[in-house]
Amino acid sequence: MSERTAQPALHQLVATTAAPTTVLSGPDGQIRADGVQGVFHADTRVLAEARLLVDGREAEAVQYSLDGPGAARFVSLMRWLGDPSPEPTVRVDRHRRVVPGGLAEEIRISSTASVPVRATVTVQVSSDLARMEAVKSGAAAAPVEGVTVTVTPERRWEVDLPPRGAATLRWELGVDDPGAVMVAPRGPVEWARPEVTAADHRLVRLLEQSLDDLASLRLADGGDTFLGAGVPWFLTLFGRDSIWAARMLLPLGTDLAAGTLRVLAGRQGRRDDPPSEEEPGKIVHEVRRRELHLTSRGIVLPPTYYGTVDATPLWVCLLHDAWRWGMPAAEVEALLPALEAALGWITGHEGFVRYVDSTGRGLANQGWKDSADAVRFRDGRRAEPPIALVEVQGYAYQAAMNGAALLDAFGRPGGDRLRGYAAGLAERFRAAYWVGGYPALALDGQGRPVDALTSNIGHLLGTGLLSRAEEAAVASVLAAPAMSGGFGLRTMSELDGGFSPLSYHCGSIWAHDTAIVLAGLARAGHTETAARLAEGLLAAGEAFEYRLPELYGGDDRSAVGRPVPYPAACRPQAWSAAAAVVILHAALGLEPDAPGGRVTLRPGIPLGALSARGLRIAGTPVDVTVDAAGRTAVSGLPEQWTQADGQAGAADH
Repeated sequence: MSERTAQPALHQLVATTAAPTTVLSGPDGQIRADGVQGVFHADTRVLAEARLLVDGREAEAVQYSLDGPGAARFVSLMRWLGDPSPEPTVRVDRHRRVVPGGLAEEIRISSTASVPVRATVTVQVSSDLARMEAVKSGAAAAPVEGVTVTVTPERRWEVDLPPRGAATLRWELGVDDPGAVMVAPRGPVEWARPEVTAADHRLVRLLEQSLDDLASLRLADGGDTFLGAGVPWFLTLFGRDSIWAARMLLPLGTDLAAGTLRVLAGRQGRRDDPPSEEEPGKIVHEVRRRELHLTSRGIVLPPTYYGTVDATPLWVCLLHDAWRWGMPAAEVEALLPALEAALGWITGHEGFVRYVDSTGRGLANQGWKDSADAVRFRDGRRAEPPIALVEVQGYAYQAAMNGAALLDAFGRPGGDRLRGYAAGLAERFRAAYWVGGYPALALDGQGRPVDALTSNIGHLLGTGLLSRAEEAAVASVLAAPAMSGGFGLRTMSELDGGFSPLSYHCGSIWAHDTAIVLAGLARAGHTETAARLAEGLLAAGEAFEYRLPELYGGDDRSAVGRPVPYPAACRPQAWSAAAAVVILHAALGLEPDAPGGRVTLRPGIPLGALSARGLRIAGTPVDVTVDAAGRTAVSGLPEQWTQADGQAGAADH
């Protein structure tokens, strides 16, 4: 029997990141030449090992803590040194700081012993310059060329400590990478950091850690900043992920959204190119420095790859939402040509917005659930392409309506045509997708409803595609234990034939997915269901030390006391971290309309007393408080703005 190669596990590692550089170590701080551990710069492992040894031995780890963006601390003991007593008297504190293109460590050896301590300290390092995809697959590969690694100084010290003495040692690593396609931003973080107090302390702690992680994931293309998708596999530009993360952070300001929109507009499709799946108006899926070879899946992606069906309508929705939150009109207007091209791509599809991998070497599935087995019938059979995903029709409807509003506001033609397109799409959707009281996951290549019950349908909430009664039906099936019985919303019902709690997309729980759905539930007035999902995320956040992973197991909460890790999940992940801001926003119920000069307060999800000082609307700091009875107050709105109480729910069709 041939030996099976497995993707290396991440769930027990500690990530310290300053994009595009990441350190993955054990919880003891050691970087061992094993699995995925190492120092990564972009898509290359520049250091495979950095082991701290004292007298040729590893110290005994007792604790680690994250210490803000790009920093971590590790504490270990050396009980073979110092006084011969039960209490440890010699310890090592290892402070790690990562910067873009570099790593610096400060190692402090301290003693409380009554006798002198002498020891030899070394840091054992090695480099393999392995490609990220080779590390991910667990296979060996030739080293990458064009990347230079420098380690200083010599990594051996003779330490002599007097009684109760201490010594501090330092070493650094630098990376020279002239061929990088994405670099670190030069300026400060693009969003506000609000001061939040809450009756539920978990929300405050989750926000604090999430904002630290988001700061560490910032990347730039030219002068514009966006968020890399996640550590370690996806630390680059991903259209869908970067858009959703920016959209989720809009309550903290529009600068990140503006940068993300411009970066993606700059790489928007201009021609028909089947190998890369580029098409005029289409928003890119991912950008890397070289071809990506995922040999175990038979996938070879070009450096700039457009295999995504949802990034284009989501780009339109981000532009609209950023405009509503106060993105300057001149910046919006500069993006209108890209908007019109994106709308042309959306409306150019006949019937429904579909995808198919025409190359045989790209992604078989091109929605956010992009694993090969993600689109299944309820009995577990895989659907055959072309595939028309349910949530993509909601995104397309919302993009058409949002695009029409933007074109109208800026005096450009086409609004009526887009509204007509949206009305026709809604009519076709209503006739084709509904099965057994809920919308199907997709239509397959023969137009048959793929009848699995999945979280995808929750993305329809708030798009306007559904009537109030239809939103209530969706809310009802999502609230049932088969979907919501875990620490969040399962990607697939546990009653479906394809369900597995540790499947990548068929039963696991994704934080961003749950957050998007709970926000839609809140807007539709289903605040209690939304609050239960938020509670699941907060409980998961606490279990994962307030750093939510990409995904985790969909096991029932009654069966496990804490969420089961998905071993290969990225952590931190941009849209998982941004979920904390979504929970805050859903609890506050704040919906601004900067062009109209008004803000609407909708009923928020009930999370107890809550206040957020320093949110941003049209560049202005705004404070929002919710008392224990659920009453909301807003202060600091721009002059001449009006405030109104809003009713949740979609318009009736």
